[in-house]
Amino acid sequence: MGNWTAPSAIERELAEAKERGDWVAFLDRLSLTELFVPQSRTYQDANPTRVRLDPAYFPQVRANAYVVITEGVLPVPTPELVFKCQNLGWFVDNYPSDGPPYLAINPGTPFEVFLPATPAHRATWDFHCNRNQRPVGLEQNKVHSLHIGGPLQGPVAFGLACGAHLSVHNGLFWNAVAYHGQGYTKEREKLKEWWGITTREEWLSSTEQLLTADMVSSVWEFALRVRRALAKEFAGPVDIEHWRHATASILRANAERAAEPRITPDGVTMAEPRPAAEVEGEIAGIQRVIGRIARYEQRFRADGLLAEDKYVRSVEAWDYGRASQMARWGLGARFGSLAETEDAVIRAGRVCKLAYRSWEDLSVGFILGRCLHFDEEEFGHWYEDMVATHRALTTDPGSPWLNIPWT
Repeated sequence: MGNWTAPSAIERELAEAKERGDWVAFLDRLSLTELFVPQSRTYQDANPTRVRLDPAYFPQVRANAYVVITEGVLPVPTPELVFKCQNLGWFVDNYPSDGPPYLAINPGTPFEVFLPATPAHRATWDFHCNRNQRPVGLEQNKVHSLHIGGPLQGPVAFGLACGAHLSVHNGLFWNAVAYHGQGYTKEREKLKEWWGITTREEWLSSTEQLLTADMVSSVWEFALRVRRALAKEFAGPVDIEHWRHATASILRANAERAAEPRITPDGVTMAEPRPAAEVEGEIAGIQRVIGRIARYEQRFRADGLLAEDKYVRSVEAWDYGRASQMARWGLGARFGSLAETEDAVIRAGRVCKLAYRSWEDLSVGFILGRCLHFDEEEFGHWYEDMVATHRALTTDPGSPWLNIPWT
């Protein structure tokens, strides 16, 4: 294969098995690999649950074959050509009796393979699929990179790395800016289910809200901002009781100022003072948030996410990291273009640099935001998954956090 470089570990492992003539290893790897079937977007919009298999003629084998592409070889998304994500087991169950004699894997590349697809060969595929020890696809909570076709340095790579928690957790290439995800219809389903997004306009609006940290709770951010100001003023760690007292004082002072008369172009405007019970209820709520933050930080320190003398600066990373991912999700669902995705990813990187001082600083901000949103102090999978992701991103030699400087 000369000086050819595999786009990812998927293609490298398949190519190495082919070169050795080790078809057992080849089928073992292929059975764990997501296979993308080219589809017309018009057809998929009309038939979202179906897969259209169109055979093509290949002179290499002088016969027709169905075409599938592995993830590292997927082309840049275009408006009309989309992909349906399947696996070898699906072809075992759905190969037509009068289908072509071959399954073409990555045709036209240096590592193309034409698998014979007779009933006997499909029985062999089935054997390899049934002895899988893990789910099909890239392993979750591990760093996966595109070595060709994905940025490894520069502002786009930096912005993608800011959203790497979700890429790593979900078993996706962290630097796939030309994103297909799990295929066109699946990406649309996920955006509808998790975000209520069904149109380009909704995608654009959600992306902008995330890039301006307009979705994360202002209450959480207010509490952290008070502590950040105290730490700067007193040049050191802030005791939790000091933090609580200062926050309560600020809220009471704000309520008093809001009740003061104001001079406007129309004259003096009298304001209605807020009921004392309402103000004290708000203070009690903030105190509970401070307690939750302090307990999460204590656990972060115990699990090695946060140094003893450090604290979480901000939870805006919860929005910024999701903005980086939302940019890609919209491209996979064909709500946006590659240029729009790159622009949003770069913006996500810029706002992260303004809000944080290091990858670790950003990481704990993202994890705290995710836990405050989902975990309810159960320290269950919402928390444990992020611990695994943080450790992968701070220790894996291929991690962007170890290869892209923060400044």
